[in-house]
Amino acid sequence: MSFDMAAVIALSALLILMALGTPIFISLALSGIMGIYLITGIKGLFQLPASILSQLNSFILVAIPLYILMGELIFVSGIGKDIYNAFSKWLNRVPGGLAIATIYSSALFGAMCGVSIAGVAAIGTMAIPEMLKRGYDKKLAAGAVAASGALAVLIPPSISFILYGSLSGESVAKLFIGGIIPGVILASMMAGYVLIKVMRNPNLAPREFTRVSWKEKFASLKKLWAVIFLIVFVLGAIYTGIATPTEAASIGVAGALIITIVYRTMNWKNFVSAVSNATRVSASLLIILACAYTFSQFLNLIRLPERVARWATGIELPGIAVILIFMGVLIILGCLIDGASLIIVTTPIMLPAVKALGFDPLWFGILMVLNVEIAVITPPVGLNLYTLKSITDKLSIDEIIRGTAPYIVVDIICLLLFVFFPSLGLWLPNTMR
Repeated sequence: MSFDMAAVIALSALLILMALGTPIFISLALSGIMGIYLITGIKGLFQLPASILSQLNSFILVAIPLYILMGELIFVSGIGKDIYNAFSKWLNRVPGGLAIATIYSSALFGAMCGVSIAGVAAIGTMAIPEMLKRGYDKKLAAGAVAASGALAVLIPPSISFILYGSLSGESVAKLFIGGIIPGVILASMMAGYVLIKVMRNPNLAPREFTRVSWKEKFASLKKLWAVIFLIVFVLGAIYTGIATPTEAASIGVAGALIITIVYRTMNWKNFVSAVSNATRVSASLLIILACAYTFSQFLNLIRLPERVARWATGIELPGIAVILIFMGVLIILGCLIDGASLIIVTTPIMLPAVKALGFDPLWFGILMVLNVEIAVITPPVGLNLYTLKSITDKLSIDEIIRGTAPYIVVDIICLLLFVFFPSLGLWLPNTMR
């Protein structure tokens, strides 16, 4: 069968399966197998398992279960409560202070975790009841938790950067460090949005009249020693070149385990729960990865990456316009598939075109992960929305979606900022050894 006909049939099968609600990994695997069979016959399918195993047999991918386990141990430690308490005390008198404290708490928690749903669960269980108790608007509270939880996708250590690095061949260490400035800027933009919104309508977040003494504020910082300890050890080891991201993940797991012991939150039940959850999430990601590799193998057979690269270089448009088209496609796809699948399926297609146009693949990796940041809060697939709903019965899914929607606009503005000013994301990685 011709490549074009096989492509039409396989892509149609993928869209139909997704429309029927079939899990994304099954949709990718079945459509990929169908396409490979139509082009190469049964012989191509015999070679598929070996190809998948060779892709998964990667030292970089070992970091994924380690960072997930680190996040689970941090969740067990209860350190999220200390982070939230410190920010809420320091931002006590700021309009919308609790919502802003939630955003920066999620950013800091994300720097130790790397999994967005863990950030939503850890910070949301404290922030939502506290904001509602103090009269905050439900949509404002919901949006602050769901959107800021997504910062863990961007702020290192990030699972999304590991996936992109394994596919693109780019340095995961540089990708990690490249996510720091975008993460800080995006968190500040979210906080700025809350501040402006509350100043325009003070009824959304009643002002605090209880004063917090300077002694209480500084006392709250003493409990953040573990946060600073873990971030410095993990990111410091990567930035200075002392350790690879995978080696730093091992350091992170050891550090997180020490924190749980010092905090006296570790027992056999919590340990089993953390390992079990990390195993389940890691297995889910690797299954998606294997199935997406199957579909990517089919895309390579029909030479789709080469075709897209030729189109991008032959079209009578500036290169930046092609990048903007790619960003629009990624935003739309992010509404339909999860972040991991978004990276795995689209990177092999778009990256050759990005290189052909002369753009930096590291910069494109930052843009890709910013799109994943948007994907985890856009319905109908946004995982953060449903994670937040699962931890509280005081918010409806409609309130969560409506409260999170404005942050999608904030995320897109931030994305455009890094599209037009690449040096913002590339400056810090370029200072590394």
